[in-house]
Amino acid sequence: MKLVEIPAESLDLPINRIWKDEWFLLTAGDFAARSYNTMTVAWGGMGVMWSRPMAMVVVRPQRYTHEFMERCGDFTLCAFAREHREALNLLGTVSGRGRDKIAESGLTPCASAVARSPCFAEAKLVVECRKIYRDAIDPAGFLDPTIERNYPTRDYHSLYFGEVLAIRGTPEYLAR
Repeated sequence: MKLVEIPAESLDLPINRIWKDEWFLLTAGDFAARSYNTMTVAWGGMGVMWSRPMAMVVVRPQRYTHEFMERCGDFTLCAFAREHREALNLLGTVSGRGRDKIAESGLTPCASAVARSPCFAEAKLVVECRKIYRDAIDPAGFLDPTIERNYPTRDYHSLYFGEVLAIRGTPEYLAR
């Protein structure tokens, strides 16, 4: 798939639809060293923080990808066409600890333009980020008590902010 470079200020992203309905693959690790993992994410955000273009993701501590997010200095977010939904389901429900779920998915990891973490050849949007902030979600900060329902086992997410370093996508994501 032919992707074009997209400056952050020219990204035209249906933010709610892409997170809630289309999902992203969050990938962290080192492509060259063949040490990375990916998972499907449907919670997160994009915008501006500290006067920089930013992506925000959350990862539960028991997820294998969490180990890579903790160790690595960058991550990628990749969006895909609907035809890859089955692969995204697999990558979001199967752990990469004991099996090669990426190979099973049929998706092709490849080198990113800037990040050490890989992206995927089949992606229609690739966002490369440098991790600049990390914190553990503290339930004492929940102002709406219904949020706690998302944590029946008290496995609160780690929160990561990544400065967007590069974006490539199909022309549909380029503001006109």
